[in-house]
Amino acid sequence: MSAEQIKNVVIVGGGTAGWLSASFLAKMMGKLLNITVLESVDIGTVGVGEATIPPLQHFNSAMGIDEAAFIKATKATIKLGIQFEGWGTQTSCYMHAFGAIGKDFPFCEFHNHWLHAKQQGNKSDFWDFSLNYQAAKHHKFAKLNAIPGTKLPGISYAYHFDAGLYAQFLAEHAKSMGAKHITGTVKNVHKDKISGNVVSLELDSGQQVQGDLFIDCTGMHGLLIDKALNTGFEDWSHWLPCDSALAVPSEHCDEQRAPYTRSIAHSCGWQWQIPLQHRIGNGLVYASKHLSDEQAKQLLLNSLPAKPLAEPKLIRFRTGRRLKQWHKNVVSIGLSSGFLEPLESTSIHLIQTAIVRLVKLFPYQGIEPTQVALYNQQSKIEFERIRDFIILHYKLNQRDDSDFWRQCQNMEIPQSLANKISLFERTGKLLREDDELFAEVAWQQVFIGQGLRPKQLHPLVHALSEQQRAELLTSLNTLIQQSVERMPSHEQFLAQL
Repeated sequence: MSAEQIKNVVIVGGGTAGWLSASFLAKMMGKLLNITVLESVDIGTVGVGEATIPPLQHFNSAMGIDEAAFIKATKATIKLGIQFEGWGTQTSCYMHAFGAIGKDFPFCEFHNHWLHAKQQGNKSDFWDFSLNYQAAKHHKFAKLNAIPGTKLPGISYAYHFDAGLYAQFLAEHAKSMGAKHITGTVKNVHKDKISGNVVSLELDSGQQVQGDLFIDCTGMHGLLIDKALNTGFEDWSHWLPCDSALAVPSEHCDEQRAPYTRSIAHSCGWQWQIPLQHRIGNGLVYASKHLSDEQAKQLLLNSLPAKPLAEPKLIRFRTGRRLKQWHKNVVSIGLSSGFLEPLESTSIHLIQTAIVRLVKLFPYQGIEPTQVALYNQQSKIEFERIRDFIILHYKLNQRDDSDFWRQCQNMEIPQSLANKISLFERTGKLLREDDELFAEVAWQQVFIGQGLRPKQLHPLVHALSEQQRAELLTSLNTLIQQSVERMPSHEQFLAQL
């Protein structure tokens, strides 16, 4: 594309991806751009993105969204982590809790000291030293930047919310900042015969919508990035064999809404439970090769915590990513850019990082190949790092109750992940690469929670005497328990809003 100023941005598709993109662009570049969201009333959203991770808190704030208003509007609850049930052995249970665990020392992270203490007969659990975990299990929550009286990190939190209500909330927010809204279904995509760029979209009403830059938020359909531009797709289903999901809301079964997500492994996949203010979000992710849709439906309905509020909704998917997430004058954001199952609640985060990356590299004076190449390279790395973290959960299972889990145990995995597992297993060390999303403490929790123990520990564990280490563990545990005792309940926090 020749260097022509980009002024008119057309976002094709609403939902969380479309309206989140519109809101952030309007907030950051609204004075420079004309932003239009083209939304079809005929196309529904996938609607499984009801659980998030902590960066959304800061992203909402950057868009000028008041937290209390957001929680009220989206029926949100607090999320302190994800509890994994049956992912190691059939009876194992651990949590990927947000935030810090214990106290790290220079060059020697806390898990080394805890593992060394365990070797000496200490009876503590790794999560005894997680403020998030202890608050989650006691259904407590308070905003704490630090553990009182210390410099130790406090609570790190995210949200559970109704994705449909969040999209509506964002739509009003974006429109209040000047984003335009057109309702219609795209019937034809018109491209320039020489450059191949998208020039305009023809709607079922006959209206022509022109733009300089198009953002494809049409979900797995990929109307522009795939159907119009045919950018290609990298399939990862040989590593992540689940290809189907059923989603259904249910009534609340408990007055105490747990401030964490549950991920419950089954014989051919896993089930999510997400407590909202007004209902529980439920779903079953499974491999259709091992489980029929009817069997999956019965398994899900029989596993619900309370009465279903609708018929289960079937979702087909293919795990992987677009080979080019920005091609010509189309940028794909959300499920149109790729799909990773919601095991670690990353779908909305990938929308955030995509739109932030676009703003950083925005082609205001015209699209340049170097911008596009950098965007695509960063997107590729981000997707691959998150992919590896999700594969890790499957690879480290020790279940022997089904062909599905045995296949996951024995499958070849990406070399990048194999290197991480080998490094931890041999030395207890982890290395965060390329500013990847999941920090060392997240990997530690999956490794330890699913039964992997390193053969070596960092030699600096010997910088502390056994007595000093015992005193450290005792004092950390005491500080955390005291902090949790003083917290209000999760219900009290929500009621205050």
